[in-house]
Amino acid sequence: MQIAHFPSDQRPRWVRPVAALGNFDGVHRGHQKILDRVKRQADEGGGVPVVVTFDPHPPRVVRPDKAPPLLMTLDQKLETFERAGVHRVAVVHFSPELARWEPEVFVDTVLVDWLRVAEVWVGANFVFGRDRAGTFTLLNALGEDRGFRAENIDPVRYKDFVVSSTRIRHLVGEGRVDESAALLGHHYCVDGVVVHGDKRGRELGYPTANLRTVNELLPAHGIYATVAIVNGVQHAAVTSVGIRPTISRDDGLDGAGTPPVTVETYLLDTSMDLYGVTMRLAFVQWLRPEAQFDSLEALSEQIARDCEDGRQVFARVGL
Repeated sequence: MQIAHFPSDQRPRWVRPVAALGNFDGVHRGHQKILDRVKRQADEGGGVPVVVTFDPHPPRVVRPDKAPPLLMTLDQKLETFERAGVHRVAVVHFSPELARWEPEVFVDTVLVDWLRVAEVWVGANFVFGRDRAGTFTLLNALGEDRGFRAENIDPVRYKDFVVSSTRIRHLVGEGRVDESAALLGHHYCVDGVVVHGDKRGRELGYPTANLRTVNELLPAHGIYATVAIVNGVQHAAVTSVGIRPTISRDDGLDGAGTPPVTVETYLLDTSMDLYGVTMRLAFVQWLRPEAQFDSLEALSEQIARDCEDGRQVFARVGL
């Protein structure tokens, strides 16, 4: 993949860039529709498809107190773009200075002078520039004046609502990961490194991998059927997201402040040393809410039922 950073890198020498412009958090079905279109337009016009995106996420700069947790890290987005067949990405550093640019300045500086775009494609509700003053109507007019084509893509609908990153965040935050997958076009994933925990899972007969994740958004506290991806290999798994109320109480933490949120995964029918290993967790289906049990024995019995429920999910949907 070729990645160019604005403003630190020189102008990329890409031939007739056909650009998909946006934040693309989650790279959901609506975003994928734009990517498919720019690939087709580039192929037909002898150019190259390009994604133009922003880092950090603009709300982090213009209204940090209201900025939502992101569905993806930048690395996850780049990986998803490449998997979608777009191998050139322009990452625009979104700074307080850039946030003050008028829409015309952004178009002239980034799209025209730096990228020299042939076409720009955006989603139906895309806005840009100072105070979000740049609309598609303005982008289209600027394109006609500066010599590039501007087009927008109608939103993708799922059932009765428009597919959006905001909607997906709500679904993930409520634990409705199967519904979020329908909008994303892929399972919601978090990445991280397996670190040492307190080994209580091992004492219960279910040694778990404690994931220190780099992702901002975790699904609602609960138990999930997940796919653990290690070194490119998929493993059926069951994952707990939450504060482990039974363990916390047994350790004397009950009532002594909020225990930390943990992400603990048990690989079904597989045993391996995972400490220090990078792991991706794909959330497939909610199994049950987090609960406190009267004893560790009762918790162990419930974990056994959770594992059986997880096996039934994968017997039905596969990995």
